[in-house]
Amino acid sequence: MQPMQANSLELTPVTAVSPLDGRYAAKLKPLRSSMSEYGYMRARVQVEVAWFMALSDAGMEQFKPLTPGARKYLLELVKNFSLDDARAIKDIEKTTNHDVKAVEYWIKGKFDGRPELQAASEFVHFSCTSEDINNTSHALQLKACREQVLLPGLDAICNTLRDMAQKFAEVPMLSRTHGQTASPTTVGKEFANVLVRLDKARAKIAEVPLLGKMNGAVGNYNAHLSAAPDMDWEAFSRNVIETPEPIGLGLTFQPYSIQIEPHDYMAELFDAVARSNTILIDLSRDVWSYVSLGYFKQKLKEGEIGSSTMPHKVNPIDFENAEGNLGLANALLRHLSEKLPISRMQRDLTDSTVLRNMGVALGYAILAHQSLMTGLGKLQLNEERLAEDLDAAWEVLAEPIQTVMRRYGVQGAYEKLKEVTRGKTVQAADLHNLIRGLEIPEAEKERLLAMTPGSYVGKAAELARRA
Repeated sequence: MQPMQANSLELTPVTAVSPLDGRYAAKLKPLRSSMSEYGYMRARVQVEVAWFMALSDAGMEQFKPLTPGARKYLLELVKNFSLDDARAIKDIEKTTNHDVKAVEYWIKGKFDGRPELQAASEFVHFSCTSEDINNTSHALQLKACREQVLLPGLDAICNTLRDMAQKFAEVPMLSRTHGQTASPTTVGKEFANVLVRLDKARAKIAEVPLLGKMNGAVGNYNAHLSAAPDMDWEAFSRNVIETPEPIGLGLTFQPYSIQIEPHDYMAELFDAVARSNTILIDLSRDVWSYVSLGYFKQKLKEGEIGSSTMPHKVNPIDFENAEGNLGLANALLRHLSEKLPISRMQRDLTDSTVLRNMGVALGYAILAHQSLMTGLGKLQLNEERLAEDLDAAWEVLAEPIQTVMRRYGVQGAYEKLKEVTRGKTVQAADLHNLIRGLEIPEAEKERLLAMTPGSYVGKAAELARRA
């Protein structure tokens, strides 16, 4: 088959190189407004506008405070920033071959017919290096992504796990340490285990401060002080960065930098996201295993096919998709967290192209969150299969029996139980005969005789409800 001419293929869901913009494009719509090129441009406009408006209040004779009408107009440039505006900036970039300068020229172009703004146009991008705009824009992108998409996705998973922990708190389940039968737990307790871990990971993601710097070409306010030596530029920069949106940026001020913000906070954030992803990989694999054991059935979807040749199959594809995409996310996030804090001397450009993949790394995680939610929503507990498994594993009661024996000083308790149970198929009668012959109080014998694998769950139900 002859390949089509490359220039004849327009960008569509089936021609996109990245599956995030192709096969999974519809699922990642919520990410586009913040982490796309459009989102990056909009953030740059927001930074330039915030800096420009603040400069008008800085007390410089040459730039009087802007009128309320001018401020309203500027804020609307950000609020109403459209795809056509982004395309216009890209058209300017074809000439400038510089994306930040293209934003500056676009803003100045929006001053046409407004004498007040035209007179102050040279204060757009005043004393700024491109990285003053870029680093704060990246922080704004991450802020929006974290608040609007990432944390809500994790919250949805946590809420589902919490519901399952409560609902199945008392449903006994055989544990399988090393893949072998082990002391029973409850289904709810196993979901509670993941919930507690994920809650902590979610909190770490939420608490990472998003930093920004606006201090010039090498972080020393050189150009700023050459223009206005009596002005406290550090305080001015802090004010722009930390004043809440939309007047300021609502970020955390970074006082020390080279030309670029050091990106340590990004590494911290991406590591925190990767940690949550690792927890979810663990969940995906465990649920996959429980489905394989028959502990869960999956709701059928009309028309869905599990295998091209085996019609009976209902595969746990959502958990497999989640695991795969979480792995891709972590590979990218770890590269970002290892690479971004490193820059040769005061500046090199290796971070620039890497930073454009923040949305890709987070996109794979967010795609996995959706797969997990779909998969968890399909699960149907098979209590009959759980009960069968427990009833075939009486050997797990060797632990409580030998522990009671040791309490009452029976010598060689562990060894006696090992002789009866290790590598053998154990029946209830085998254990009951042993219990009746023990030199322990009768009340303890009766308690042990009443015990079953399904009742030997310790505090599992209580712990599940408490999560």
